Amino acid sequence: KHIRLKIPYSYYGKYLTTDKRIQVTALCEVLHTRGVKLLVEKTIILEDTNIIIKLPRRIVVNKSVTLEISYANPLPEPVSRCVLLVTLMNQQVKINLARLAARERSKIYFEFTPRRPGPLQLQVDFSCDKFSHVKGFVTIAVAPA
Repeated sequence: KHIRLKIPYSYYGKYLTTDKRIQVTALCEVLHTRGVKLLVEKTIILEDTNIIIKLPRRIVVNKSVTLEISYANPLPEPVSRCVLLVTLMNQQVKINLARLAARERSKIYFEFTPRRPGPLQLQVDFSCDKFSHVKGFVTIAVAPA
């Protein structure tokens, strides 16, 4: 039998670690038996808040390009000390962000100029005071001029 169980963030938030795992254990008594009990355990891995990276249709060498990076707070409470770490072409840019309200989504625009054709890997790492290292990445195809 499946039983839905809703666990509010207020119950587990302060105990959450960076592995984002919650161990749920239930002791069930089997009906119409003589004291038969069943122990059920389940490990839940929480999903990361998604980072969305929007690219222009065509990206060309030596032409400035602007990307849209959106990030979110999935929690029912505000988060602060928000930081995006953007890694591109072996360089990292740290961007300090404003606090996010409960369940708020926000976005920034990131501009760069590719210097050679071919694939580029863009990685975005979002952290705040309540969770860290939420990652997003995309491969950018840079066309010759």
